[in-house]
Amino acid sequence: MNNRNAGFQSQQHRKRIGRRARGIEAVDFFNLLTGPELLETTESHLPEHRERLYPPTVALSMFMRQALNQDGSCQKAVNGWAAQRAAEGLGVQSIRTGAYCKARQRLPVTMVTALTREAGRLVSARARVPWGWRGRAVKLVDGTGISMPDTPENQASYPQPSSQAQGVGFPLARVVGVICLASGALIDAAIGPHAGKGSSELGLLRHLDAAFSPGDVMLADAFYCNYFLIATLIAAGVDVLFEQNGARITDFRRGTSLGQRDHLVHWPKPPARPDWMTAQQYAAFADDLTVREVKVDGQVLVTTLLDHRQVHKRALDQLYARRWNVELDLRHIKTTLGVEVLRCHTPQMVEKELWVHLLAYNLIRLLMAQAAIAADVHPRDLSFKHTVQLWTEWTACRLNLAADSATLFRLIAQPTVGNRPGRLEPRARKRRPKPYPWLKVPRAEARERVRAYGHL
Repeated sequence: MNNRNAGFQSQQHRKRIGRRARGIEAVDFFNLLTGPELLETTESHLPEHRERLYPPTVALSMFMRQALNQDGSCQKAVNGWAAQRAAEGLGVQSIRTGAYCKARQRLPVTMVTALTREAGRLVSARARVPWGWRGRAVKLVDGTGISMPDTPENQASYPQPSSQAQGVGFPLARVVGVICLASGALIDAAIGPHAGKGSSELGLLRHLDAAFSPGDVMLADAFYCNYFLIATLIAAGVDVLFEQNGARITDFRRGTSLGQRDHLVHWPKPPARPDWMTAQQYAAFADDLTVREVKVDGQVLVTTLLDHRQVHKRALDQLYARRWNVELDLRHIKTTLGVEVLRCHTPQMVEKELWVHLLAYNLIRLLMAQAAIAADVHPRDLSFKHTVQLWTEWTACRLNLAADSATLFRLIAQPTVGNRPGRLEPRARKRRPKPYPWLKVPRAEARERVRAYGHL
């Protein structure tokens, strides 16, 4: 009897989700989250809940709407929800944000992370062979830092840099992502403190081994050119292409020559065992490994693609030049989606907020991949920000994606981004900021000074 009741409740639950999916017109991303490809993942991670004003799927959709809106406040999200209900002829009793904020807190982070990874997998699986590199999946890896509000809870989990005075700086987290080169989709990510044991980019990357499959190629900068990482990836059947680490000396007079500034060389295992590694793990690594070093245009590259007849060093140089895409992808996440400075005041909500932004990023990449297939172009030629703007306006007008997806995809694919290899721009601003003095004491102390003296 219990099994029959559970099966009946699950069936009714699925029907309720389906009815919402068919009737949706305004809540951003709800029709994508409950579409046929993501419905199973969405349903399997939905928590037990009553029929509240903000059920989990609606709360998550509104949360992602915040991620795409320049005004990412909760009040803006609730105002949009109220306007939608009024347009549909439904009642609106209150626009207070308390119920919505509690609904966000009830969202399980496991649901958001699972949807993000599944969306990334779907986009990567849709990648056509011409989008890739020699029929192989290339995974980009890089890390970045994000800031958040200065609260005691955030400071405890993500301490500010030690170079900043107490109460003056902001909590800082480090994020490492694995991104598909062909489509730009984020396959997986890890977050941790900016400093401390196991918080380096290499330490966070060790939690992302499930993002790689045999036959993949990992593409990253010189920081990842590490003996133990390369040995681990070789054992997993993954090839690598990195720039040479500046601490390592390259001598092309040694090793087996494959051509001019192109050779095979044996790297001995470092004699010092890293702190994060056990003695058994250290002993399991081989005493040396063979890598290929090439020098092209003054740059030394390190790879495990050892056959110079199959992969010429010029092809390695061209592939490594595409590593710059990960910098653009991280810029889209941090700047276009506003992840550079998060808003939540507790570590649990900070982690959830980050993953909601990453889920929104992957769903935008899903739209771009569909548009690229329809227009027979490369998704890297399409504009991420244009897609965000168009989708935001599309849903604001309550247009149904399923009813006229061809028009949306055609408009997404119309403008293309410029191909500007070797472009250089100074990292500087001409317009000066307003001349406010720097706050060099905690804000509460600054208020007391102003109250006592009329100024800081």
